[in-house]
Amino acid sequence: MMLEHILLPETLLPYRPYPPAADRAAWETLPARAKLIARGEEYLGFSYPALTATDWLAFSRVGDRALFQEKYFSRRYALCALVLAECAEGRNRFWDDIANGLFALCEESGWQLPAHNNYVRDATPLPLPDTARPVLDLFACDTGALLAMALYLLGDKLEERYPSLPERIRRELDTRILQPYLHCHFWWMGLPKTLNWTVWCTQNVLLTAFLAPFRKEDRLAAAHKAMGSIDAFLSEYGEDGCCDEGAQYFRHAGLCLFGGLSLLDAVSGGAFEPVFRQPKIRNIARYILNVHVAEKYYVNFADCSPAAGNPGAREYLFGKRLGDDALCDFAAALHDPDDDFPSESNLFYRTQAAFTAAALAAHMPPAQLPHPEIFYESAGLFIARDETYCLAVKAGDNDDSHNHNDTGSVTLYKRGRPFLIDVGVETYTAKTFSARRYEIWTMQSSFHNLPEFDGVAQQNGPEFCASDVKTAFSSEKSEISMRLENAWPANAGLSSCRRRVTLEKGRRVVLEDSCEGSFRQAVLHLMLCEKPDISGSTVTLPGLGTLAAEGASDITCEEIRVEDPRLRTAWPETLYRLTLRFDRRITVTIV
Repeated sequence: MMLEHILLPETLLPYRPYPPAADRAAWETLPARAKLIARGEEYLGFSYPALTATDWLAFSRVGDRALFQEKYFSRRYALCALVLAECAEGRNRFWDDIANGLFALCEESGWQLPAHNNYVRDATPLPLPDTARPVLDLFACDTGALLAMALYLLGDKLEERYPSLPERIRRELDTRILQPYLHCHFWWMGLPKTLNWTVWCTQNVLLTAFLAPFRKEDRLAAAHKAMGSIDAFLSEYGEDGCCDEGAQYFRHAGLCLFGGLSLLDAVSGGAFEPVFRQPKIRNIARYILNVHVAEKYYVNFADCSPAAGNPGAREYLFGKRLGDDALCDFAAALHDPDDDFPSESNLFYRTQAAFTAAALAAHMPPAQLPHPEIFYESAGLFIARDETYCLAVKAGDNDDSHNHNDTGSVTLYKRGRPFLIDVGVETYTAKTFSARRYEIWTMQSSFHNLPEFDGVAQQNGPEFCASDVKTAFSSEKSEISMRLENAWPANAGLSSCRRRVTLEKGRRVVLEDSCEGSFRQAVLHLMLCEKPDISGSTVTLPGLGTLAAEGASDITCEEIRVEDPRLRTAWPETLYRLTLRFDRRITVTIV
């Protein structure tokens, strides 16, 4: 436990993270000023779409999340853009559209998403919100932070122009966020298990409590409760800092941890300084750099996309807080200076990005970023590299948060281009987080780079795991080996399944599977995003490399059409699954 011995002062300091709109000099000299104004102009006269009962019911009736969420988030994107535009310009052009947005959010029957409308983790969501029992989910807490940040930025002018509206917002925040947080237990708060929700929600509740005008007693109580949740989160995190939900979720886990700790440190007068010196915190921060491959690509597994998003202000500020130059270099090298986060519903993040843009632009990273080889024992994630290849292998088990049945799976990049891929996850639906989750093809081991025995795939659960995992790193080669028979159920007929994956540096990658048992037929599936040419036991990916399969009796290729919009952010319209039939042993060599 890192936080349990920290003593908070009885009176916490005001939280003043960025200048309010009344500080005209700060906003009018902001480098991003013109961009913020232009984005806000897109929403002048914006008609905030109605959120109807049938929009809510679409999820429980047909499992559709998109219908409600498109309207829900468009309201928040608009409001964020309009608030920042008025702060940047200060000419009173955006006020009525801002007021309409603030009023619209206050009028919503619930701030949670329909897919999260429950009080017990994994329980079937209720069809409609209960206004008497607010649900604190990710986006209810996010909405609280948005409204609190708007109150903070707009200041007294909001009351002057729209009397009683600030008090209405404060009352809604108290009723919907602060009091439920202080007096109810939601599953993500720390028992029985934590995940990215824990620190994501906690950070945004803290922003709500300390940016909006609440009693000092309630703020102090919120800070104490937040410390308990953060401690629970950290106690379940491996010392090595690996985010077992993947790179995409690091930004909701590791970075929200940083956000919450930074706020608590600020209002406590620096009481959390010792926490930032802990090796685990540094390891958590470094994770995102360590799993980066090249350009937009990251090592991915579970529900994470390989295109996990550009780093930016939050990674940079985390690096600055820790004195980690490599993390700052990473953020500065890969941030998109033209991105003004049009699809970000967190007003605090957008403000933070605007006020950090100048520092990011001025930071000159080296031509080559450090990307170490590493084995994350807590999740079984092995990453090996040379000048040509980035190889990742996931051992561990099939009980990760956002789990896919992928124990033992391999991903490979050659010269920064994907060779063997992990597809990721399609757009979330009701099925994604239900008992039928593993009916979805992207969750199944047969669509990862793994074998299958008599048509039997891996199963989910902590008992379906790798064992006898050994790793070695040297200047000549880096290697991981493991036993995998426990990752399949008994009807797969496996008595032994050994996998060895070796990066022979400067030469090639070798994958070896040796399997014994009563099964009749074994096949190895390999996932590609380039169309392969197959000739006997050799597969060529034109312009990328070749794959030679010793021990394969037959190789076939299946085309998989990709129409899902979430998958299309990372992949072309067609993916390819190789099926390599083998007896008991197969060796795949990639050059």
